[in-house]
Amino acid sequence: MKTFAPTLLLVGACAGLAFAQSEPSRRIGAAAFGDWRLDAPGSWRKISPADLPAPLASAPVASRSQVVARPDGAAPRTLAGFSAEVFASGLEGPRVIRHAPNGDIFVSESIGGRIRVFRSQEGRIAPASSHIFASELERPYGIAFYPPGPEPRFVYVGTPTAVLRFPYRNGDLKASGPAETIAALPWDGGHWTRDLVFSRDGATLYVAIGSKTNVAEGHPRPSAQEIAELEKAHGVGAGAGAEFERATVIAIDPDGKSRRNVANGLRNCSGLQLQPETDALWCVVNERDMLGDDLPPDYATRVKEGGFYGWPWHYIGAHEDPRHAGERPDLASKITVPDVLFQPHSAPLGIAFYDGGQFPAEYKGDAFVALHGSWNRAERTGYKIVRLSFKDGVPTGEYQDFLTGFVVDDTRVWGRPVDVAVARDGSLLVSEDGNGTIWRVSYSGAELGADAGQVKGK
Repeated sequence: MKTFAPTLLLVGACAGLAFAQSEPSRRIGAAAFGDWRLDAPGSWRKISPADLPAPLASAPVASRSQVVARPDGAAPRTLAGFSAEVFASGLEGPRVIRHAPNGDIFVSESIGGRIRVFRSQEGRIAPASSHIFASELERPYGIAFYPPGPEPRFVYVGTPTAVLRFPYRNGDLKASGPAETIAALPWDGGHWTRDLVFSRDGATLYVAIGSKTNVAEGHPRPSAQEIAELEKAHGVGAGAGAEFERATVIAIDPDGKSRRNVANGLRNCSGLQLQPETDALWCVVNERDMLGDDLPPDYATRVKEGGFYGWPWHYIGAHEDPRHAGERPDLASKITVPDVLFQPHSAPLGIAFYDGGQFPAEYKGDAFVALHGSWNRAERTGYKIVRLSFKDGVPTGEYQDFLTGFVVDDTRVWGRPVDVAVARDGSLLVSEDGNGTIWRVSYSGAELGADAGQVKGK
């Protein structure tokens, strides 16, 4: 494998364009469906299950974006008082960002097949140094430290086919030993992201496993007896055949011995996090394609023990997918409705709860989500970071545009956000794999005005 060194850049605060709105827009229901032209830092949206159009109200399209080099002077736009600067560039498919207890920043480079470590230095935007912790990996994605807390002994890494772990001590910049396979994971094509998070006590490792297909088209259908046996062992809505143990979140112990399905019917959960206030497990999900521009919404949700989220027979509650009409009416009353619905085909990949001390107080307890961007939509959407509103630890269902500006025009984009993480200093780190960059969003202390917390209802 070739040696690859990222470019570490220090860019002044002027690179992040503040974008203030005296009267932020609020788009509710059908008005929340639109395209990238409506995106603006400060704008709010809320979509409810009752707002969904009929299946195939618009014809399905394939409209993949063309990723181009970042134009000269281009930078994300954000709210007044915030700025966005380049933290690091030149990475090969940066995906998940996690910070070690000592403050080092771990990043999975899925295209490059490695885990990279950035060591930051107080008072600097760009990291002081970059190191390869592990390389020659099969599309690494999720990263977790074990045990949780100040003195981890291992770094866990999720790949399409396995959960691996490397020996680790605080401050290690390179794995001190080879990878150990903790658990094999199902993989025969389809969604390959495998995110990881430990329970707070370290007793359970949660692993997200996406589906093999869009909606399990053409798969053999188990008999009623087979379904009963499958669901008794693996939960309501458990997948069968090529989709066995897919579209699910599983739980294993740190040594990979015990194993169970936590929740089913999550088509492609690419983000796993614990909510700090409640320790609830959260996930962001890419929903199915080819039902039209505005169907179905992607979402963020609490992952409930024993929950079933509909895939492939239903979506967003008891809405039946016409491609599986009449197949599982028994499931319609057993579906868990997600907490926050996004514009369809936005492709959420990462979530982070804000527990830092740099942003204004009204951000505490809210969450940020990275939207990778649409392909199955005539009107392009996604390609931004949004903020989810919480009140007393409970999601309100609303979300706000926080970081936009990655789209050039109807066909071209220069950035595809993947993950978000709160750094030790309270800034927000954002990975994007279009041009292999990590951005740092910081708050300077300027007044936010009405385009931030005042419209939140906190």
